[in-house]
Amino acid sequence: MTGGGTEEAPEPGGLRTALAGLTTRGRSFLAAGVAAAVCAYALGQTDLLRVGLLLAVLPLVCAFVLHRTRYRVTGRRTLSPARVPAAAESRVLLRVENVSRLPTGVLMLQDRVPYVLGPRPRFVLDRVEAGGRREVSYRVRSDLRGRYPLGPLQLRLSDPFGMCELTRSFSDEDTLTVVPRVEPLPPVRLTGEASGYGDGRQRALALAGEDDVIPRGYRHGDDLRRVHWRSTARYGELMVRREEQPQKARCTVLLDTRRTAHQGSGPDSAFEWAVSGAASTAVHLLERGFSVRFLTDTGTSVPGPDGGGGWAGGTESADTVGLLLDTLAVVEHSAEPGLARAYDVLRGGNEGLLVAFFGDLDEEQAAVAGRMRQRSGTAVAFVLDGDAWSRGADGPRSSAGEAGRPLAERLRMLREAGWKALPVSPGDALTALWRQADQVAGVRQGPSGGGGPAPADGPSTGPGPGPAGPVAAPGSGVTT
Repeated sequence: MTGGGTEEAPEPGGLRTALAGLTTRGRSFLAAGVAAAVCAYALGQTDLLRVGLLLAVLPLVCAFVLHRTRYRVTGRRTLSPARVPAAAESRVLLRVENVSRLPTGVLMLQDRVPYVLGPRPRFVLDRVEAGGRREVSYRVRSDLRGRYPLGPLQLRLSDPFGMCELTRSFSDEDTLTVVPRVEPLPPVRLTGEASGYGDGRQRALALAGEDDVIPRGYRHGDDLRRVHWRSTARYGELMVRREEQPQKARCTVLLDTRRTAHQGSGPDSAFEWAVSGAASTAVHLLERGFSVRFLTDTGTSVPGPDGGGGWAGGTESADTVGLLLDTLAVVEHSAEPGLARAYDVLRGGNEGLLVAFFGDLDEEQAAVAGRMRQRSGTAVAFVLDGDAWSRGADGPRSSAGEAGRPLAERLRMLREAGWKALPVSPGDALTALWRQADQVAGVRQGPSGGGGPAPADGPSTGPGPGPAGPVAAPGSGVTT
C-alpha cells in the first residue's frame, strides 16, 4: 500500500479565469440577457430591459462570488496495493479535507487515469463542513503490463445555480505498476547440478562470521574462537581464519525480446506468455534459494540489491522479486537482429542452470543458442511455436511430435547441443511444461558429428548408447 503526500489545492486564478469557467447554462443566461437588453432598448420596453439585466447579471455574480470564495482543501491518494499482477485490481482511496473555516459548496472530484485502467472516476460531494473529511474509493485494473500514472486529482467547484465551475488541480501523482502474472511452479529435479551448490565451479568467500582458511582482518560479528593468533602477532591486529563457503546455486533466466521473433500483440500474445514464464521461473528459483540473474537478448542483465553482476538472492530474495517484476513490467520488444549479445554475456561461463524463453529461431540463431549451452550446467529452453501463435489459440494445436518442420528442426539442433528444449503452443500451461523439462533429453553430437545420443547432463549407466533420456548419478541433481 502506498499513498501520496497530503497536498493543498491551489487557489483559483483571476477573474478572467472565473469568467472562462461559465457553464453552458451560465453562457446561455448571459447571451439571453444581452439579447433581451438589446431588444428592450430597440423596442423601448423597460420591463424587458429589467429581465435582460437580471439574466445577464446572474451568471456574472455567480462567477464573482465563486472566485472570491477561499476554500482551502487538501487531497491525498492511497494505492492498495501499488504493484499488482496483470488482470488484478488495485483499490485507490481518495481523501479530501476542508481545512478552512467555511463550509464548501458542491464539490466534484475527478482523478486522471490512463484509458487502459478504465473510465475516469468522478465523485460529487454535496457539502464539506469546516474541518470535515470525505473519503471515496474506486478500483482500477489492466490486462497489460506497464507503469501507469494516476493523477493529478482535480477538484471542481460550482455555484448553487450551476452557472459557473472552477477546476483546481493537485500536482501530486502516483504510479501503479502492473507486473506479469506469476504462475506457481512445482518442484522438479533437473539433473546436471551439484546438489544445492549451483554450477559446481564457482565458490564465494565468506563474509563476517564465517570460517576461512586464509586469515583476514577481524570484523564486527566474527567469532572470537576463529582468531588466528599467529597472524595477529605478525600483523599487529586481530586476524581471523576463513575458509570457502559452500557454493550457491545459480540460474540465469534468458528472455528473447526480439520483435522479429514474436507474433502478434496483446495480453494473449506469445511475447506476453514468454514474459509471464520468465517471471514465474525467476520467482520460483529465488524462493528455492537460487541466485538469479535476468538477461535479455540485448545483453542487459538486471542487477540485484547486492550489485553482484546481476546475481541476487538469498536474504534479499524479496527485494529481488520486486526488482525483477518491476523490470518485467516495462520490458518491451527489442530491435536486435539476433542473440549475439546475450551469447557474449553467457560465454563467460559459471552460469549454473540456464532457462531460456525463445521466440522464432532461424537456423543461425538456433546455432548461437546451442553454443550458449556449452558454458552452463543444465539448460532448459521453451521455444514458442510462431506458426501456432499466428493461427491463434483456437487453431490446431502442436505438440513436440507434431510441430512444424522448421520448429522441429530447431528443437533438434538445441537438443543436440545439450538443451532440454520444449515447444510452446497457445494454451500451454507453464506448470505442465516445467514438469516435462525433467523428462526431455538433451543430446550432444559425438566427436564424429554423427549425432549418437550421449547424455548431456549425467553419466550413462551402460556401455551402449544409453537410454533416450539422461540418467543422473545419485545426488547429482538439484530440485528447482
